[in-house]
Parts: sequence; structure tokens; C-alpha cells
Amino acid sequence: MTAGDDPGPSGHRERLRRRFLEGGDSALADYELLELLLFQAQARRDMKPLAKRLIASFGSFGAVISASPADLARVGGVGPSVITALKVVRAAAVRLAREEVVDRPVLSSWQQVLDYCRIAMAHEGIEQFRLLFLDSKNAVIADEVQQTGTVNHTPVYPREVIKRALELGATALIMVHNHPSGDPSPSKADIEMTRSVADAAGRLGITLHDHIVIGRSGHVSMRGAGLF
Repeated sequence: MTAGDDPGPSGHRERLRRRFLEGGDSALADYELLELLLFQAQARRDMKPLAKRLIASFGSFGAVISASPADLARVGGVGPSVITALKVVRAAAVRLAREEVVDRPVLSSWQQVLDYCRIAMAHEGIEQFRLLFLDSKNAVIADEVQQTGTVNHTPVYPREVIKRALELGATALIMVHNHPSGDPSPSKADIEMTRSVADAAGRLGITLHDHIVIGRSGHVSMRGAGLF
């Protein structure tokens, strides 16, 4: 009997690997892709029950790999090796998406900017305020998380945004923050802060291209919505 014919865990793993290599990620359900990943953490264990438990707990493959180590550890059967495997995949996804943005003109690769922001921020459990600083060719010269906050609020100070832009010699910037609630609709405070930054930056010759609000259900471009 070959490994592929083995009805036990090793045969199951081999069949999953073969399906993935032949058909790509679309050939596997979310829990199967997660199961395949978890094999790398614990090669001799049947990981299907844990993969299904994780999907049930967090709702999706993306939510699982984006969950905090503390939240992951609350799921039965999750230990340090599983947490490490999941966080490595998350870090790799963010890094790959970031490479599609840095040092490239963002206005001609806007979809890549949105993809990167969603991957980096959509599943965060607390608000983050991210700044993409651009040079005169609108290429990203710095990508920084300036502030983190609570589940529904991040303090942002326009003077700190402008100060950092001047330190970097940026001529334009993009602001991004996430709404952990999942709804990307800008709040009144978001709109007022954006207008303050746009006004202060404009006086110094710095362009605010956009303020993007990221949620699990999508995103809102405040520029596109005519909010500043």
C-alpha cells in the first residue's frame, strides 16, 4: 500500500498536498488549507479537527491567521508551534503585499495599496493609524503605524502627522486606519481630523491624497466619497 492509498492520517495528508499542488489554493476549502498549513507545525497529528475548530472560532482562514496569539491560545489544541506557524504565514502575507507597494508610484498601483492595507489591518482587533509617506514621484518612501488605540478609537494629532512628513521630506501622504467593528464608514471625528490634516499639510505644500478606512466588509476612500 502506498502513502497515497493509506486511509490513515499520512495518506490523507498526501492527498491534500497533491490536490493543492495540482489545483492550487482554490482546490481546497478554508479548513483544508488551514489543515495543510498546520501539518507543518505538527506533522504526526491529525489536524482536521483543530483546523475546523479554528475556522468555527474565528470565522474564516484570514481571521484565523490574523488572530492574536492570546486569542489563538484559548482554542483547545493550540500550542506554541501552531501559533508560530500561523503568525509566520500572516507575516509573509503582509510582507509580500507590502513589496507590491513600497518604492512604486501608488497612484498607478492603487489596487495594490488597497490590498496591502486590507491584509495588514482588516482583521486587527484594535484601531491602528497608518501613514504612507510619498516622494515627489508618489512612490512610498515610508510606511509607519503612527498610533494604536482601543477597539473603537485611535488618538491622532495632525501636528505629529505633519512633523513626521517634514522629517522624511515627503511631498504627499496617505492616511489609513481600520475599524475593528468591521464597518468602514467614517465617523464624524474621522472626517474632522482628515480635514484638519489636509488643511495643515496643504499650507506646507504637502498633499493628502486620501484617507482610507478599512473594515472586514470593505473599505471607504474619504477622497472618493468627497469628504475632504
